[in-house]
Amino acid sequence: MRLAERGRSADDVLAELRRRHERDLPTHGGRTWAYVYDAGLAGLDELLAEAHRAYAAVNGLDPTVFPSIVALENDLVGAALELLSAPSGAVGTFTSGGTESCMLAVKAARDARPGVERPRMVVPTTVHPAFLKGAKYFGVEPVRVPVDPATCRADPAATAAALDDHTVLVVCSAVSYAHGACDPVPAVAAASAARGIPCHVDGCIGAWLLGWWRRAGHDVPPFDFAVPGVTSLSVDLHKYAYAAKGASLLLFRDPALRRASYFASAAWPGYVMINATMQSTKSAGPLAAAWAALQHLGVEGQLELARRTREATRALVDGVAALPGLRVVGRPDAALLAVGSTEEAVDPFVVVDELRVRGWYVQPQLAFEALPRNLHLTVTAASLPRVEPLLRDLRDAVVAARAAPSARPDPDLVAAARAIDPDALTPAEFARLLAFAGLDPATVGGGLPERSAGINNLLEAVPARLRERILAEFLGLLFTT
Repeated sequence: MRLAERGRSADDVLAELRRRHERDLPTHGGRTWAYVYDAGLAGLDELLAEAHRAYAAVNGLDPTVFPSIVALENDLVGAALELLSAPSGAVGTFTSGGTESCMLAVKAARDARPGVERPRMVVPTTVHPAFLKGAKYFGVEPVRVPVDPATCRADPAATAAALDDHTVLVVCSAVSYAHGACDPVPAVAAASAARGIPCHVDGCIGAWLLGWWRRAGHDVPPFDFAVPGVTSLSVDLHKYAYAAKGASLLLFRDPALRRASYFASAAWPGYVMINATMQSTKSAGPLAAAWAALQHLGVEGQLELARRTREATRALVDGVAALPGLRVVGRPDAALLAVGSTEEAVDPFVVVDELRVRGWYVQPQLAFEALPRNLHLTVTAASLPRVEPLLRDLRDAVVAARAAPSARPDPDLVAAARAIDPDALTPAEFARLLAFAGLDPATVGGGLPERSAGINNLLEAVPARLRERILAEFLGLLFTT
């Protein structure tokens, strides 16, 4: 895009934004079952937008210049610490999202033990990739431990066996994104505490909801600071607290561990830089919007949203269990579930496509080690009235999938793809892979085709490292400038 010599009117600019947004999946209405968190409450979006606008120009770099952001952050952290059983003296930091919270947890654990050479962290294979990103950025070696394929939960004995003198952090999930399973936090935390190693609970997507379910009197797995040995916990507010993106909290039992997550530098002639997060300059808009969401909803509002989410989740789990050809993978503990197949003729990737043409978006998840391919559903408070319509279309999608031609790629294509060196992938080879998948490199910027089962089958068939390289090349095609 080239800038026009003369600026455009505000109405014209906003109209074009609305036109461009028309191609995006809907963020409200309960038909998009990933990426978005819809409370289904009238007026909430407008409140968050107004709060965000009021603080959009406020710079979170220096809280001494804008003291109101200190008060807002302390309020948010305090509410989360109370909900999640934190002891007196516990502290926290507001971050831009779950990935930043997870990465800072890795940094804090590394910097809290500066004498450890070749630091490592022990994680289940279901851990969110944000921790692997943190490991890559901060030079911590991830030691990945397989999970129980029946429950999709971490194996405490295998985790304990993986600990050594180089381990600076142990991570477990409450809950895992892929399957919604809560790892056995007490056993994992006990094993880490026995060796004096910090234990972080990734509660980005599950902790807030589990906390309110517990407050409502429901049994939930032990997962938070009530568990001895849990030293830090991440929880996103832009998920089940229904704040605007991006809003997350990184909570610490001990202020000393939080200090290790900070960055400070006086080694230059300008102001002394001190950052609580990975960002320096940042808008306080998301902070204000998150504060507004919690203040507006209050305890009663949070409990009601949690109730709706729980009711929708239970109805969906029961409904899937009653559908021939499908099953729930693992044992979900929160509002996420993975749906796999019980029949070879029912390809979950084809079911995803069939749902897409019926107006639903659900997320395909590739097989990994002993864990099967599946379709992923994120349930929110707005999902409740959509459960029965989705189940009806899901039943029809399974019937259509049984009758559909196989989406599995030709074995010769798979063999040729597997022979490619990820580190030596050429543009010509990538173009051929796209062509085999039915994609034209010249039109990829328009997005994926309506049906992507063949593409997902091909991606699943190649090694993970090659898959990563292929998707990185694809991302480069989308962003052409």
